[in-house]
Amino acid sequence: MNHWIIAPIVLPAVVAPFIIMVMRFHRDLQRVFSVASVVALNIIALVLLSSAMDGTISVYELGNWPAPFGIILVLDRLSAMMVMLTTVLALAVVLYAIGSGWDTRGRHFHALFQFQLMGVLGAFLTGDAFNLFVFFEVLLIASYGLMIHGGGTTRLRAGVQYVVYNLLGSSLFLIALGTLYSVTGTLNMADLAVRVAELPVEDTALLRVGAVLLLLVFAIKAAVLPLHFWLPASYANAPMPVAALFAIMSKVGAYAILRMYTLVFGPGVAITDGLVGTWLLPAALLTLAAGSFGILGSRNLARLVAFGAITSMGTLLIAISLFTPQATAAALYYAIHSTFTAALLFLIADLVLERRGGALVPTPPMAQSGLIATLFFVGAIAMAGMPPLSGFVGKLLVMDAARASSQVWAIWAVILTTSLITILGLSRAGSILFWKPHDASMAPFPRPEDEEDAADKDPLLAPEPVPGLAFVPVFALIAALVALTVLAGPVMRYTEATAAQLFAPSDYIETVLQRPGS
Repeated sequence: MNHWIIAPIVLPAVVAPFIIMVMRFHRDLQRVFSVASVVALNIIALVLLSSAMDGTISVYELGNWPAPFGIILVLDRLSAMMVMLTTVLALAVVLYAIGSGWDTRGRHFHALFQFQLMGVLGAFLTGDAFNLFVFFEVLLIASYGLMIHGGGTTRLRAGVQYVVYNLLGSSLFLIALGTLYSVTGTLNMADLAVRVAELPVEDTALLRVGAVLLLLVFAIKAAVLPLHFWLPASYANAPMPVAALFAIMSKVGAYAILRMYTLVFGPGVAITDGLVGTWLLPAALLTLAAGSFGILGSRNLARLVAFGAITSMGTLLIAISLFTPQATAAALYYAIHSTFTAALLFLIADLVLERRGGALVPTPPMAQSGLIATLFFVGAIAMAGMPPLSGFVGKLLVMDAARASSQVWAIWAVILTTSLITILGLSRAGSILFWKPHDASMAPFPRPEDEEDAADKDPLLAPEPVPGLAFVPVFALIAALVALTVLAGPVMRYTEATAAQLFAPSDYIETVLQRPGS
C-alpha cells in the first residue's frame, strides 16, 4: 500500500492537538508548526500528484481490511488534483493570517485551521460515502470555530445561521445515506456502483429518493440556488482569511457531485440517468444570475466578493451539469481558477477593510491605495473572466463544451450577460474605493467589528502582525493565476485525462474491490 495517501489526513490530525496541548500560550511556536505542517502537506500533495499523473489508482486500506468491509482511501487523478489545490491555497491563507495578525484575534486559530484541512483533504481522498459524511462533519466543526474567530455580535449571528443551516444539511445527509444503505447494504462507493447497476428497475424507487436527497445535500454545500442564501452572510462576516480558505469548501460539494454521479449514479445507470443534469443545469444558471446581480447591488465589499464566489460556483456547476468528458475537463480547469480568484479577492478585501472599512461609500484615500487598487484590478479581471487571465480561458472552455447541449443558447446568453453585469459591479466598487474624488475632511468609514475585535485580542498571546508578509500570499495567488493561464495547455491535458478516468469508472471499481473485470 502507498502510505503517502493517509499522510494528508494524519499530519494535521496530529499537529492540531499538539498545538492546543503543548503550545497554547506560545503563539510564535504555533505559527512555526502550523506553517511547517502546511509546507509538508504541499510536499506530500506533490508526491501524490506525481503518483496519480500516469492514471494509476491507489487504494489505502485502514487496518488492512479490504473493501467493501474496511475503511479505504482512494487516490486518483481527481482526488490528487483537489488535494494539491487545497494545500497550495492553505499555504497562502496561513501566511496571510500571520502577516495580517488575524491569527491573534482569538484563540486556537492554528489548531482549528489544521482540523479544517484534515476534513477537507479527507473528503477528497475517502472512498466511502459514510466517511465522506464524517469528513464533512470534521471540516464543518472546525469551520464553526473559524467562522466566529475574533468575536463580535455580527459575526456570531452569521455563525449561528451557518451552524443551523449546515446541521440541517448534515441531517439530510444521514437520511440519504440511510436510504441508500437500506437498498444496497453498502456505502463503499465502488461497491455502491456495482450494486446500483445490478438492481432491477422495478426495485429502485427508494434508491432514486436517496440519490435525490444526496444531490440536495451536495447542492447545499455548493451553494446552488435556492440553497445558496447561507453563503453571502457567512462568508462576508467571517474573517477574510477564513473566507479565503472557505473558497475550497464549496468545491467539496462540486467534487462530491462529480464523484458520486459519475461513479455510482453515472450517465450509464438507467435508473438515475439524467437525474442530475435535468435539475442541476437550470439551478446553476439561476445561481450564476443571482450571484452577478448580488455583485452589482452589494454595498459592502466583503459581501460583493461573497457573491463573486457564488457566480464562480454557478459557472462551475453549469459545466458539471452537462456531464460530458469535455465539459468536466473545462469544469476542473475552472475550479482551479475560481478557487484562487475567490481567495485572492477575499484577501484583497481584508486589506481594504483594515484600512478604510468595507462599506462602498467615498472616504479619504487609504494607506497604500495605489498598490491595493492594482491588486483589486487584477482580481476583478480574473473574477469577471476578462482576458488575459485564466478566467477568460475557463469561460471559453465551458462555453465551447456547451455547444453540444440542446440548451447552448441559454447557457451562452447567461454566461455572457452575467459576465457583463459582473464587470459593471466590480467597476462600480473599484471606482468608489480607489478612483472617485475624495473629500479630505471626511472621516474614514468605521468598521463595526473594530472595537469587538480589539476587545477579543489577548495581549499576552498577540505578537505584532507582519505587514509586508500579508502581501506575499496575495502576489503568490496572482502568480498562480498567471501560471494557470500560461500553462493552460498542460493543465487541460491533465483535466481531460481526469475527466476520461471519471467517465470510465471500471478501473476505479476493479482497483478498489480487487475484482478484475468488474
